[in-house]
Amino acid sequence: MAKPIRKNYSSILRRNRRARLRKNIRKIYKGIIHVQASFSNTIVTITDLGGRVVTGASAGACGFKARRKGTPFAAQTTTEEAIKPLVDQGMKRASVLIKGVGPGRDAALRAISRSGVRLSSIRDITPVPHNGCRPPKKRRT
Repeated sequence: MAKPIRKNYSSILRRNRRARLRKNIRKIYKGIIHVQASFSNTIVTITDLGGRVVTGASAGACGFKARRKGTPFAAQTTTEEAIKPLVDQGMKRASVLIKGVGPGRDAALRAISRSGVRLSSIRDITPVPHNGCRPPKKRRT
């Protein structure tokens, strides 16, 4: 008669515990804060120096709806919500990349500087057309 296969539950528990600990141990001291401010929404994404997304937030995810998502207050709240877990993990320095022409640009930048993270650089990466599209033909009369 075959013997029943015994499972080693201690190794499974040890593996899960190690995975949970590893999540809390990871410290990020430097990062890149991407702010995309449009007229209808503000999206903040924080990455490490390698470009891997660590956390992010948007005005819609923070509870703002419809026209209030594009306001400076929504951008400020969104930025604070995105930065809060990283400041607890030990983020000290960051460079900021701002994209878009929405009203939340300045409010997001003020919220970042107020959070205690030292800014190493601020770059505006808003796309600007060099010559634009070809204009339509003249109307015939």
